[in-house]
Amino acid sequence: MGVHRRGEVIVPFYEYTANESPGCPHCLAGFTVLQRLRDPVLSACPQCGTAIRRVISPPSLVSGQSDLKPSRLEQAGFTQYRKIGKGVYEKTAGKGPGVISAD
Repeated sequence: MGVHRRGEVIVPFYEYTANESPGCPHCLAGFTVLQRLRDPVLSACPQCGTAIRRVISPPSLVSGQSDLKPSRLEQAGFTQYRKIGKGVYEKTAGKGPGVISAD
C-alpha cells in the first residue's frame, strides 16, 4: 500500500489480485487502485468480473536524502538540475544540457 496526499487527505494505493483462474491479464498480474479510506474494498475485477482480493504489501519507506545523491541518480539514468536563478537551472547529474534557461 502506497500513500498519495490530496491536500490534507491521505489517499492510499491498494493492490489487488485475482483469487483464482480464470481471470484476465489485468487481475492475474495484479493491479493498483487509488482509493479513499472510506471506499469499499473491491471484490471483482473491473475488467472481467473475476473475484479479487486485496493484497497486503509492505509500505514504501524512504531512508532519507541519500537516494537522491547526484551519483545515485546518474547511475539510475536520471538527470538532475538545481535552480540557480529565475528560470535558470544548472545540471548536477546525468546527461543533458549543462544549463536550462527560459530565455
